Amino acid sequence: MAQVKLLDLVNRMKLKNISPGVDLTEITIGDSQVNRPALQLSGYFEHFDCSRVQVMGNVEFSYMQTFSKEERLKKYETIFSFGDGKMPCMVFCRGLVPEDDVVKLAAKYGVPILLTDKMTSEFMASTIRWLNVQLAPCISIHGVLVDVYGEGLLIIGESGIGKSEAALELIRRGHRLVTDDVVEIKKVSDETLVGSSPEVTKNFIELRGIGIIDVKTLFGVECVKESMTINLVIKLEEWKNGTQFDRVGLDEEYMEFLGIKVVCQTIPIRPGRNLAVICETAAVNHRQKKMGYNATKELYKRVQDNLRRG
Repeated sequence: MAQVKLLDLVNRMKLKNISPGVDLTEITIGDSQVNRPALQLSGYFEHFDCSRVQVMGNVEFSYMQTFSKEERLKKYETIFSFGDGKMPCMVFCRGLVPEDDVVKLAAKYGVPILLTDKMTSEFMASTIRWLNVQLAPCISIHGVLVDVYGEGLLIIGESGIGKSEAALELIRRGHRLVTDDVVEIKKVSDETLVGSSPEVTKNFIELRGIGIIDVKTLFGVECVKESMTINLVIKLEEWKNGTQFDRVGLDEEYMEFLGIKVVCQTIPIRPGRNLAVICETAAVNHRQKKMGYNATKELYKRVQDNLRRG
């Protein structure tokens, strides 16, 4: 099961840690959702998921202030002790600061108290969105991912077929590289796949005969991108006599990753074909289809109309 270090969340959301006695480096988060303790403050703990990040907003904080100090500490202790140390942290939003006794009580059970000036709903939305990406199911495949006209093109094919060369030409034509050789694919929702590069090979391209080149250094920061939604798969295959390739495009083919289907177009490779131009055309054509226009269907309609008139 995927885990995220609490320290990464603290750095990402710019949270302030007021529990210096608690070691954040050993705490991990395994749930992308967050929880605002509401019924738990009144003593109802059925279905309380203490393994989530706990968020205290103005309503919860004000409610706790209506109790005496003794009652308040008792309620906090019940929450902090629930689940035998599974609670990763408690975040106080809107600049709210709990009293020192609450911080000491949380430290007793190993629960760090974190602060943020963000609005509660804003913090929750940002945290859930970030955790969804970090904890998303992930696979790695051999290929190249390039941002072409805002469309994420995943170029795959056998080793040495020309994927990196096609990516390099696309970069020279003003498009952006996400990753070469290894593509890490994450399922961030039921409909969306996001590709990124492993940290080791980030911004690098391998060209046979030349070696490793640093795209960011050679072509500039505008030619690289951290991650990209995968919209279209381009599968490169060697041209073989007798092999039938789609010449009309009436029926779309798909490739499945992590249970999500992505449109896949097989491109035959032979000397003289400009892969970069073909990839650009495929990206624009795919974009046009998403906007409601399909050239193949338009041609079919014209042919049918012509036959009826004849």
